[in-house]
Amino acid sequence: MNQSDVAEKQKPLRAKYRSSPETAMVTDHARTSGTDPRDPFHSRVEPMDGCGVTVPVGVHAGVGGLHDAPTPGDILCAALAACQDSTIRMVADLLGVELEHLEVEVTADADLRGTLGMERDVPVGFQAIRCSVRMRAKEGTSPAILEKLKGSAEHCCVVQQTLRNPPPVRTTFSVD
Repeated sequence: MNQSDVAEKQKPLRAKYRSSPETAMVTDHARTSGTDPRDPFHSRVEPMDGCGVTVPVGVHAGVGGLHDAPTPGDILCAALAACQDSTIRMVADLLGVELEHLEVEVTADADLRGTLGMERDVPVGFQAIRCSVRMRAKEGTSPAILEKLKGSAEHCCVVQQTLRNPPPVRTTFSVD
């Protein structure tokens, strides 16, 4: 059996993390910048310093925005879809599963009365998130290995696990 691309890339990392567990801690980040702060409906987010990519951000029409760019909710759904997709691809590679098709769709529902401050008993945020994965593996792939792929992919998806078991979030404000 050929060693997978993922196993080859992860082998030295796993060894490093075993001998120095503190090196396994990474910090991801994003920052908004470069837009007119007087525009209440548009922004841009840079998901990683120095990557040269910024994503336009709009405001949902349901709260008075133009919805002419991805909203923060859309970006949250995209983060979950992207993480689930990449996790499935990596686990499939590790298990020797040849995928012929993979599509991940994430939808999320929010009662906007909460964010508009209309009803105190309506929470601010999403009340439901659904992740639908459609995949096809090469003919002859064992059903047992596909079950292992699905379980491992759900378990190892960082964004999904973060949404299921949220860490504390701390916000600091600096006013000039």
